[in-house]
Amino acid sequence: MRLLLLLAFIFISVHSHAAQVSIIIDDIGYRQTDEAVLSLPSSVTLSVLPHTPLGKKIAKQASAKGHEIMLHLPMQALNGKKLGPGGLTNQMGEEEFKQTLSDAFNSIENVRGVNNHMGSLLTQMEQPMGWLMQTLKQQDNYFVDSVTTRYSKAGEMALKYGVPLMRREIFLDNDVSEKALEKQFKQILKLAKSQNHVIVIGHPYPETIAFLNKNLSRLSSESLSLVKTSALLPYRIAQQPQLTDSRH
Repeated sequence: MRLLLLLAFIFISVHSHAAQVSIIIDDIGYRQTDEAVLSLPSSVTLSVLPHTPLGKKIAKQASAKGHEIMLHLPMQALNGKKLGPGGLTNQMGEEEFKQTLSDAFNSIENVRGVNNHMGSLLTQMEQPMGWLMQTLKQQDNYFVDSVTTRYSKAGEMALKYGVPLMRREIFLDNDVSEKALEKQFKQILKLAKSQNHVIVIGHPYPETIAFLNKNLSRLSSESLSLVKTSALLPYRIAQQPQLTDSRH
């Protein structure tokens, strides 16, 4: 009888926890229209670019509403695209790199985690990623690899320095047409159900904000839970060795 009760308790416990979806909206800070992210549910995580005209203001307002705030760090890309203020490059020595990083943190309040803006070149490099992870460890921050290159060293360096690492699995809005957004949203539902959690990155495009405000209620009807990114840390810490071995 006790065994049956125990098995019933385990079954209920496992099935009472909905699969979890984390949505990060990044690239925030430059456009007046970015303020529309404040209309999103507080479970949506917001990642803000450093030293931007609206970044500090939006981050402060969003934090007051209960949003989790991340720092969206500009990192050098293979295409040489301009980084903007606070950008990290492979020409920097350790002191300049860490000072630039510190200044970026000081420009945004209440930062819980970091993800990379661009970075297809810099995230491939062990030394800069090591400097980044040393700083994040001191700040008690997690890192989300936006996965702008399959050769990222972020996972390897995060494991070395004991920084919680997660990876973006779906980009929501490379195409902002209704049809394309719907296709990606269905992929989110499918992946979350198959692996119990998924990390999504989108951007503060008017089309994206409107789509999310219209469709996020579908998550609960599909037995999925929208959570802040840090809520997935227990999953990702458990899987970190596997993640860091992946090249995808």
